[in-house]
Amino acid sequence: MIGLLSLYRLLVPLLLLAMQSLAGPDWGLVAARPRLFLDACIAYFTAAVLLVIARRLKWSSLRIVALVNASVDAIAVGFILYASGGVASGLGILLVLPVLALTVLADRRDALLIAAVAALVVLAQQAVTGLEGATPAADYTTAGVLGVLVFVVALATFPVANRLRESEALVRRQEIDLANLAQLSQYIVQHLRESILVVDAQDRIRLINESAAQILGDQSAYPDALIGEASPRLLFLLESWRQGGGGSGTLPAVDPTFVAADGGRVIRAHFAPLGSSSPAPVLIFLEDTGLIAEQVQQSKLAALGRLSASIAHEIRNPVGAMSHAGQLLAESPHLTEEERRLTQIIRTNADRVSGIIDNVQRLSRRERARLELLSLPPWTEEFHVEFCETMQWPRARLMVTGTPSDVEVRVDPDQLRQIVWNLCDNALKHASQDNLGQSIEIRYGRMSPSTRPFLEVADRGPGVASEHVERIFEPFYSGGRGTGLGLFLARELAQANGATLLYEPRGGGGSVFRLVFADPRRWES
Repeated sequence: MIGLLSLYRLLVPLLLLAMQSLAGPDWGLVAARPRLFLDACIAYFTAAVLLVIARRLKWSSLRIVALVNASVDAIAVGFILYASGGVASGLGILLVLPVLALTVLADRRDALLIAAVAALVVLAQQAVTGLEGATPAADYTTAGVLGVLVFVVALATFPVANRLRESEALVRRQEIDLANLAQLSQYIVQHLRESILVVDAQDRIRLINESAAQILGDQSAYPDALIGEASPRLLFLLESWRQGGGGSGTLPAVDPTFVAADGGRVIRAHFAPLGSSSPAPVLIFLEDTGLIAEQVQQSKLAALGRLSASIAHEIRNPVGAMSHAGQLLAESPHLTEEERRLTQIIRTNADRVSGIIDNVQRLSRRERARLELLSLPPWTEEFHVEFCETMQWPRARLMVTGTPSDVEVRVDPDQLRQIVWNLCDNALKHASQDNLGQSIEIRYGRMSPSTRPFLEVADRGPGVASEHVERIFEPFYSGGRGTGLGLFLARELAQANGATLLYEPRGGGGSVFRLVFADPRRWES
């Protein structure tokens, strides 16, 4: 309303000046005081410009705005009327529209005040005009009628003004409710346990919550960023889903998982279209398979716990007997050095079997791992020597490589030994026995860019078929060799130590089993 009134103020003086310049002396608008008419129009236009600029200021209340605008209009139109010779010029009608607009904004008392000021200005200028010369009585009557008309307009505007104020109050309440609802929705989305993001048809992120940003990387996953820059693998999955129809939420013959930005979690993506447009924005759910697998494995762990509890005693007794026999045999004075080394191997492996039984029982009881601060380079070298001597494996075919700097992890040393032993043993059985020229690699270092410590075992075997990748960590699934418990126990022990065991195919053929540790430095100040 104020904006339209400001436009009215800008146009009226310009229109009056144009009419004066085009009509000539016979028009009658400025017959009385042409110089004052010109000055009044210029002043009215200047005041209109200043009021437009003042709209950017923070007024104390809408009442002050209405009263200031009403005063400007009444004074300016009063001078224009006086310069034109009074109400006989017919320009008094210029006050009707400002009074109408401003009484809509003001309350009842202020509306009457505005109408009274406008009527008094009309009567005052007419009185001054009458004092300066003979004025027909009809002009006073016209001035009085104009004043009454202003009051009638103000009174007639009351119902409309009340309705507009009620509508405005309702709109403001609705705006507040919508703002509160938007804030509530934003809070709920940001604090959902589920990781979600919305991608538009141009593959730009429109909405993403905190957990999804952590999965994709806080530096590259933010609103208006391209999803391909945050995660090229997720963009590939999205395009595969779109090409497959994009209606069922599943991917056609494509592994729907990818590795999180921190390199320590495997994430499964689910897609759902938003709206019926084509292409439509897509709602993407990111599911941490580790959390789901942990829930699924609870029942399996319970069964494994009952199994291990029932057989642990039966296994421990013969193992203890073998260890004791090896110890007695080693005390014989007639043994050669080679025979003593063999008895030491018996005792070492008997102790290792006892340790495995202990780890399985602790795992089934969900006991906490006994974490220690461990340096990977010396531990890996020690493991290298022990594994090669025990398995009679050439050291040249088990290579150890790592970063020059020291890499520390917080882990249970016994459980770490069992994890890496199982991985290397699997590499021997499934990868290197068929090709005696192949070697196994143990590599350690820090992930980029998360800097989390890792240790991985890589081989050049046939790898794992894509249809079996999801099942290799399930208990009793062996793929035809072994008992099927090695990788299952390795992953469970890794989780008990706050680490993640991942599989990925090796470039050029083979397999890589990567153990990603929790970084102990994150707790340092």
